[in-house]
Amino acid sequence: MIPEIHIEDYNYGLEDARIAKYPLPERDASKLLHYKDGIVEESIFRQLPDLLPEKALMVFNDTKVVPARLHFQRETGAHIEIFCLEPIDPVEYNTAFAATEHCSWKCVIGNAKKWKQDVLRLYNPAETPAITALNLTATLESREGQTGRVRFAWQGGQPFSRVLELAGTVPIPPYLNRESEQIDTERYQTLYAHIRGSVAAPTAGLHFTEDVLSRIRAKGIDTETVCLHVGAGTFLPVKSSLVSEHPMHREPFVVTKALLQRLVAKKEPLVAVGTTSVRTLESLYYVGVSCIERGVPEDVPQWAPYEREYPYSTQEALQALVDYLDRSGRDALVAGTRIIIVPGFRFRLVDLLVTNFHQPESTLILLVSAFVNGDWRKIYDYALEHGFRFLSYGDSSLLERPLA
Repeated sequence: MIPEIHIEDYNYGLEDARIAKYPLPERDASKLLHYKDGIVEESIFRQLPDLLPEKALMVFNDTKVVPARLHFQRETGAHIEIFCLEPIDPVEYNTAFAATEHCSWKCVIGNAKKWKQDVLRLYNPAETPAITALNLTATLESREGQTGRVRFAWQGGQPFSRVLELAGTVPIPPYLNRESEQIDTERYQTLYAHIRGSVAAPTAGLHFTEDVLSRIRAKGIDTETVCLHVGAGTFLPVKSSLVSEHPMHREPFVVTKALLQRLVAKKEPLVAVGTTSVRTLESLYYVGVSCIERGVPEDVPQWAPYEREYPYSTQEALQALVDYLDRSGRDALVAGTRIIIVPGFRFRLVDLLVTNFHQPESTLILLVSAFVNGDWRKIYDYALEHGFRFLSYGDSSLLERPLA
């Protein structure tokens, strides 16, 4: 049964002054809130390895943020901002990034009403030679509200990934209320970012340094990666009072067969770094169910966890994924998820969660509440009362899921 949840029950007072507009000089110098057995304590992020259980398995999201914001100008002088969301033609991220002449993307279009059917040219006021040489143009192929299908064309044989690096800017969150700066190019990216495709950073990972990672491994904690490309929908507020009326956006993810095999035999505590890692890992069960019942992996619908009881164990569902990959000769599972994790969700894999502090009335607050059995307000009240910094560049927390 789909839970009846009112989003206003997940509100809290967040003043603008509490939102971290910039990162701290040192990644691992942020505060760290530790929640375990209903008790809240305070530490520093660089002490995270001391708080983790020995022999745990820690899973990171290694997606990489792309400089997906492009600024164009009409012949009339009007400025149009185009924010690339996901590729349409070619549809695969790697193929789209490798395109050398043209490609089409689903985009958010700023100042959309002022863009009719004319071809836009890139706004390059500094007349940077490398950018000028691209002769980058944008053509509107179709539009629906603030989003549309945009065809990009350029010259010089550069792959589109390089075009974005030269001409784009990092799409920092709108609640920072500022333009992207040079510091964001480095700091709005995890150290282990590897696979291009996100338009928002998996921000729980921004605190990790090489020193913290090496001390985690020295403690006997293994590290693995998944890849979920974070979409712009992560910034969308829940506008309906009833959460059941809020549509979740699809996000593609990749999980290797080696990790799936390890999860089948899972005995150690599983630590997820970030809500995107949680969404990926917990989606695996429902993709496995589709393999059991229909023979192929299918995307996870938003309300799949709540619509019926499932007779399969976690191990059975994960083994079905491994068996499918063996039959198809593939080394990794590629799927998508719209899963929403709200109070009442049954966690099947994740035991501990590293995450930042999220916006009021957001789906991420709902996920945190589900993870700590509704005890989210105690955590957020403590953070507010003890000077924690909030949102993407803010402080961190280590949450341990209650056993009962």
